[in-house]
Amino acid sequence: MLRLILAPNGINIMTKIAERPKKPKWLRVKLPTGQNYKSVRKLVDNYQLHTICESGNCPNMGECWGEGTATFMILGNTCTRSCGFCNVATGRPEAVDWEEPERVARSVKLMKVKHCVLTSVDRDDIVDGGSIIWAETVKAVRRMSPTTTMETLIPDFKGETVNIDRIIDVSPEVVSHNLETVKRLTRKVRIQAQYERSLQVLKYLKDGGIKRTKSGIMLGLGETEEEVLEAMQDLREHKVDILTLGQYLQPTTGHLPVVNFIEPVVFERLKEAGLEMGFKYVESGPLVRSSYHAEKHLF
Repeated sequence: MLRLILAPNGINIMTKIAERPKKPKWLRVKLPTGQNYKSVRKLVDNYQLHTICESGNCPNMGECWGEGTATFMILGNTCTRSCGFCNVATGRPEAVDWEEPERVARSVKLMKVKHCVLTSVDRDDIVDGGSIIWAETVKAVRRMSPTTTMETLIPDFKGETVNIDRIIDVSPEVVSHNLETVKRLTRKVRIQAQYERSLQVLKYLKDGGIKRTKSGIMLGLGETEEEVLEAMQDLREHKVDILTLGQYLQPTTGHLPVVNFIEPVVFERLKEAGLEMGFKYVESGPLVRSSYHAEKHLF
């Protein structure tokens, strides 16, 4: 692409700028519909409930709400880390809100959520990494909605096992921690994270008795297909049961750009490879996000 620029001497010059890939047609999303979605939408609006489905502008919100699945983010909306792909604000978080577990549990009950996904910001600013609030939230949801199943999409807690043990002790049906990208790009994509540490967290969860462990990888950040396959194999070697693969979409111009859009046929090929590796469930597609079809991962 050429852009016309007026130079300091007043002469018009043409300069070439990098073209970003155009969003392909397979990333178009249908508007949410259905009676179940409308009912949940009304509850969310009337009671001013907060879900990451909305704040993250998830393309699958209508489908998930229609199936009785919703994702809640706990421990505030300010993260202590500054990952290049994430749209959550980075900075100094507010103090922990000890009433949050009860509030989230009430929201789950009001929305009649069948399968609840919990996630959070990273809280490296506090000794327990937020693990106490995590455990209390799981307990509160179980107390108010005993038939609701849960998935916890947890941070790495800096690999500190005393904090991971609190998650193991409350034993959610699924515990997830995302690898996010391939080994070569980890430093660029997840600045304060470590590839090997994430793998060790997942293995520690499985060895600790968690029945279903899960992880996800974003595609389109410049990785090769061979690197994705290597990351998938690393996850299997660390006993991960469930895998999600989706297309990275740039939240704002201040975030990492999309290097390329991965065609659906590649996602299908990776899904087949994952199942051959031994994953019990693989969600793979351009619009797949961590909690997509989460209720089906209870196998």
